[in-house]
Amino acid sequence: MDPLTTSTKAQMDKVIEVLKNDLSTVRAGKASPQLVENLVVNAYGGSQKLKVIELAQIAAVDSQTIVITPYDLSIIGEIHKAILESNTGLTPVIDGQLIRISIPPLSEERRGELVHLVNQKLEGGKIQVRQTRHEGMVEVKKQLNEKTITEDDNLRLEKEIQKLTDDTIAQIETMGKQKEQELMAI
Repeated sequence: MDPLTTSTKAQMDKVIEVLKNDLSTVRAGKASPQLVENLVVNAYGGSQKLKVIELAQIAAVDSQTIVITPYDLSIIGEIHKAILESNTGLTPVIDGQLIRISIPPLSEERRGELVHLVNQKLEGGKIQVRQTRHEGMVEVKKQLNEKTITEDDNLRLEKEIQKLTDDTIAQIETMGKQKEQELMAI
């Protein structure tokens, strides 16, 4: 693979990874640590993410309950406050040395709203992929104008970049269909 197509593929893979992480935060009616692990908590005079390695251990004990066990009990209130202020629709309850979050079932209307949100996130990912494609094509034209590649190389590189784009968009659409099925399942 040409260095240009390799870097274009790496950028598109990065878009897919960011989109996967973004979609994992959309709640599908079942408990998942990803719903809260990226929340920012004001603790120790700064802001930190709640992720397992930083402030607390997060676990889904069943399909409807998330349990957060802070490593330091003095910040349990800050974690509780961060969850309440996160606009995720989750209601945390402090239960001794841990925080419990019960995941309520989604209404049909809320499912529709979440599908719409997922579609917006997917469209944003597609736009980023197309932008990456555009940047790759501009670089190919630049190399052709500077005569560092031949006309045949130009055509080959354009086809490779277009194929990478098509494959990545198809991957995004598959992710979207899976997330939509997950959201609409009762």
